[in-house]
Amino acid sequence: MAVKTFMDHVRRTVRVDFPPKRIISLCPSITETLYALNLADEIAGRTRYCIHPAEEVSGADVVGGTKQVDEEVIARLDPDLIIVEKEENPKEMVERLAERFPVYVTDVESYADALRMIEDVGRITNRSEVAHALVQEIERRFQGVKSLSGTRAAYVIWRKPYMAAGNSTFISSILERCGFINVFSDCPDRYPAVAEDDFVKAAPDVVFLSSEPFPFAEKHRQEFAEFLPSSRILLVDGEMFTWYGSHMVQATDYINQLLDQIRRL
Repeated sequence: MAVKTFMDHVRRTVRVDFPPKRIISLCPSITETLYALNLADEIAGRTRYCIHPAEEVSGADVVGGTKQVDEEVIARLDPDLIIVEKEENPKEMVERLAERFPVYVTDVESYADALRMIEDVGRITNRSEVAHALVQEIERRFQGVKSLSGTRAAYVIWRKPYMAAGNSTFISSILERCGFINVFSDCPDRYPAVAEDDFVKAAPDVVFLSSEPFPFAEKHRQEFAEFLPSSRILLVDGEMFTWYGSHMVQATDYINQLLDQIRRL
């Protein structure tokens, strides 16, 4: 086994025993992608939130959550590669793990970043050909998305306070790929807190209420309809807009169905 050096997405140099045989992933989207790259035998650990693919993740030990891990469990698993995500995992935790293990940091804020992540993870795990094929399949599927050009949209992720997806987020990038104009893309924060008056002023044609991280339900849809009577308020599966990597393959079918639903409203 040779040692190879890679540059991660935050410009850190990572030395890895190549190909890695004991991988821990601390990001659900990346864990699912690793399985899609035929790395089931190499995945030693995951977070409790890494639930896809459901029929396979049980084969990897749970090392904690995305914000806090059990470092003793990680040490016992003796990984030769830990993959983390800049937004998902706290910097202090990542730095602490990097003192003992090779840690590769990804940084996904857009559709293009997600494809880059797949290619780079494929490269560091010796699955370049499979990764490239996955990227091509995702691009082919998104080319088939029947976009709604010019439709103004808000994507809401939290309540009390309301919070929406702003600029430089994967969610906003996916909205744009579907032809939507994100009404909160000019906010300085990536996930701005938004008051009812802000929604009224933004006048979105469509408001998406996500199933995660806050589980919006029908009563919340009615809540929005009261102060946005001219907007179409829809409950949506948050995984289809927030899980990147291999999950993007199935997301396109869901997005096309959603776009058709909006056209009929």
